[in-house]
Amino acid sequence: MGRILLAIAAIIVAFMLLGPLVGFIFTLLKWALVIGAVALGVMLLTKWAKRS
Repeated sequence: MGRILLAIAAIIVAFMLLGPLVGFIFTLLKWALVIGAVALGVMLLTKWAKRS
């Protein structure tokens, strides 16, 4: 019985630690996509400005 409760407690702690970590990873992904979109826009704008 003690081992089962310890395992359940370990799973709950793992989920509590995993939540902020997953949030941080998604935040980094979001910023990478934003920076990539801005870089793509600047690249397309400079190509368009050179052509005209």
